Parts: sequence; structure tokens; C-alpha cells
Amino acid sequence: MKETRREGHYKFFCNTECEYFPCHATDDRENFNCLFCYCPLYALGKKCGGNFRYTEKGYKDCSSCMIPHRREKYEYILSRYNEIVELVHENDRKQ
Repeated sequence: MKETRREGHYKFFCNTECEYFPCHATDDRENFNCLFCYCPLYALGKKCGGNFRYTEKGYKDCSSCMIPHRREKYEYILSRYNEIVELVHENDRKQ
């Protein structure tokens, strides 16, 4: 019998066993994507495109942002990787 695979399965991972699951308030726990547990867009600061605020101490508070946790945002996050790479190169040149 031929194995049936769900296409794009690598784009989604839901860790319901995590002691922090879900780390953001959501009404859709079944589609909560844990793949980008630590958002790669965080490094882009104000240009990340997410719903965040800065705390009094200057840290980004992303608790209202669901971009990395939405199943359909995988391609969006990957489309921003060149910006992250450029940021790394920029920082490396400064050192």
C-alpha cells in the first residue's frame, strides 16, 4: 500500500505537551503553530511586521502577536529571512 503524506507537514508543529502551550491567547489551539517558538522576526525590531509593544525597559513584548503561530504564516516568515541575514552581516561588519 502506498503511503499517503500530507503535503507541507514540515510547515506546522503543535506541541500540546509543552508546559507553556499555548504561549499566546488563542481560540484556535488546534492550529497553533509551535514551529517558530522563538520568532525569527524578533531581530528585525520595529520592522518585524508584528503586533508588539516595547516595555518600560525597552524590550519587545510580542504577547499580542500571532504571526509565528499561525499555520498560514510559514511562507511569510521565510520570505523575511534575507532581511535577517542582511542584519547579521551588517552586525558582523561592525565588529
